[in-house]
Amino acid sequence: MGDSKPAVHFERIAFIGIGLIGSSLARVIRRQGLADHIAVNARSHETLDTVMELGLADSVSTDAREVVSGADLVMVCAPLGAYASVTKAMAPALREGCIVSDVGSVKEVVFHDIGSQLPADVHLVPGHPVAGTEHSGPEAGFAELFQGRFCILTPNGQADDAAVQKVSDLWTAAGSTVEIMDAKHHDQVLAITSHLPHLIAYTIVDTATELEDTLKGEVAKYSAGGFRDFTRIAASDPTMWRDVFLTNRDAVLDVLGRFTEDLTALQRAIRRGQGEKLYDVFERTREIRRGVIEHGQEVPPAPPEKD
Repeated sequence: MGDSKPAVHFERIAFIGIGLIGSSLARVIRRQGLADHIAVNARSHETLDTVMELGLADSVSTDAREVVSGADLVMVCAPLGAYASVTKAMAPALREGCIVSDVGSVKEVVFHDIGSQLPADVHLVPGHPVAGTEHSGPEAGFAELFQGRFCILTPNGQADDAAVQKVSDLWTAAGSTVEIMDAKHHDQVLAITSHLPHLIAYTIVDTATELEDTLKGEVAKYSAGGFRDFTRIAASDPTMWRDVFLTNRDAVLDVLGRFTEDLTALQRAIRRGQGEKLYDVFERTREIRRGVIEHGQEVPPAPPEKD
């Protein structure tokens, strides 16, 4: 067999942070030979030891400057709340023409916290792979995470076309369908499709923690699909989701206000015994479910079974 070149290739990819998303992408890059060198930065030596044990990197360091030095692509996979500080640390070492991207689920903040600190000769291409599980850390990653999922890029017309294409090609190689979207619009869409559902899940599960011990035990014992699925969502990384709600505050508060009004209307319908109104709402919402299925998003990505 002759040698076949990958669709996209980088000399050195630097990861700033290496949780579920970053480690999954690193596995894709390793498997498909998309980079000559993978360098990883994390605050914890323990995390970096794990990264090396898993074979996810060629070099690691707690020094962000050292990791990004010479990189032609930097993927920021740190929590949203750390974007400003990690950018301040790495910016002086970024080489001319380097592409900086990220994987966060809020995008307007990227231009403020990262873009405002980058040298003029560095290209910013914010990204959001719409995939994940409730697990976190480099051990939780798997290369199949992005298969059949969407990845949204929000360059907002500010990035070099070639840089946007290279980031797009990387996510396509990972199995994702790439969409280009305005950052503000992205944050509004994700507020309803992801952020509000997580907030509701955290609230419902937290309500259960306040129940009497006997009732709390019964809740766990008899959890069917509904509550069980809420506990899965509510088991997500608390640091990440704290930062999501704080950085996408306006959009979340907007959809939360709408949701509260609709919830009050349903509460009133239940109190007044308005069965027809309840039925109409439940029938109407089935259309959304059909749309989710049609777009192939009904089954969350699952890690491959281990022998």
